[in-house]
This record gives sequence, structure tokens and C-alpha cells, in this order.
Amino acid sequence: MYGYQMTQRAKELTEGELEMTEGALYPLLHKLEGDGIITSEIQKINGRDRKYYLLTEKGKRQQAAQEAEMKTYLFNLNTIFNI
Repeated sequence: MYGYQMTQRAKELTEGELEMTEGALYPLLHKLEGDGIITSEIQKINGRDRKYYLLTEKGKRQQAAQEAEMKTYLFNLNTIFNI
């Protein structure tokens, strides 16, 4: 996905709850790329260069670990509040 596409997808998936500006997104993408979490490739679309971002293997491992951590966190919150 390219940057603008990410902002629109986040907005769509969260039904407008998460509005990510491109100004906030791009510094994060540059950091993630520097950390080896994502990689980018430039493709020419309709005569314009567009930068697409992809998770690396390291990024996929980190995503899986963070998803598991979040599931545990939510499970624990649910346990605490439903006792």
C-alpha cells in the first residue's frame, strides 16, 4: 500500500474513528523502514512515481508478536472487569 491509501484504509476500517494524517504517517513510515520493519518500492502509475510499503519478514514477526500481546492485554482487561 502507498501512504495515502493507508490513511484512507485506516479511516474506512475504523469507520472514521482513526483519522491518520499523511504528515503523521510519513515520519513513522521512514522510521519503520530505517528499523527494517518495512521496505519500500517505487512504481510508476499513470506517469507518476508512487512509493509502496511492504512488511519485511522482521516486520511480520513483530506484527504477530504485537497482535498476541494485544490479545493477552484485552483478555486480561476483560477478566478484570467481568469478575
